[in-house]
Amino acid sequence: MPDLSYRSNQPELIDDFELDNDALRQNLEELALINQYLGGNQVTIGGLKALLKNHDKSKAIVIGDLGCGGGDMLKLMARWLQKKGYKSKLVGIDANDFMIDFAKKRTQDFPNISYLHENVFAESFQQHTFDIVGMTLFCHHFTDEQLIRLFQLLKKQCRVGFVINDIHRHWFAYHSIAWITKLFLKSYLVKHDAKLSVWRAFKKSEIVSLLEKAGIHHYRIRWRWAFRWEVVVKTDQL
Repeated sequence: MPDLSYRSNQPELIDDFELDNDALRQNLEELALINQYLGGNQVTIGGLKALLKNHDKSKAIVIGDLGCGGGDMLKLMARWLQKKGYKSKLVGIDANDFMIDFAKKRTQDFPNISYLHENVFAESFQQHTFDIVGMTLFCHHFTDEQLIRLFQLLKKQCRVGFVINDIHRHWFAYHSIAWITKLFLKSYLVKHDAKLSVWRAFKKSEIVSLLEKAGIHHYRIRWRWAFRWEVVVKTDQL
């Protein structure tokens, strides 16, 4: 087992923006299952609930999903928002054009979902604004320095706030995901990246430090099963 006392900067296979094959498609489908069965979906919805608590339902809300992958979280949010009576426009953002095309096909029955093929650090992306931005299993792909910069940008781009749904770096999470992926999943990308994702993930104190260094002081951090952090940042109070 690696030394989990620190965050790894070793890149994951999925960080290759040129991936565009059936292996990536299988990876995205299996990641959706991980989110569904290991509690990840409810973390993002929990963050949305917190940020929309006082929102006027007569006003449409714009939500961005950074690193949208196969579009599963967009579909989940769209269904939940409709069920709760919110008018919404959802935008999936990803730097991999294969993922964008794949997500478009899977969400073609959702007219309120659109996509941007963008790098989140590009100046062109910084021209876009949202009410809320969601980041599900997204932040651990970046270094501390990149995350501080990203949070600083999101302070300006989000009118209401943003939600981080990411992994708690813990020995039990590391061994559990290794066992689960070995026994139940087939994607070689998932088998390789799942354990590394835990190693690249966060202790609570690290999340606090990153937010504070970005000048963010109004946030809530909750631990959620299974080994997820639900981080809610209210930018309208900054």
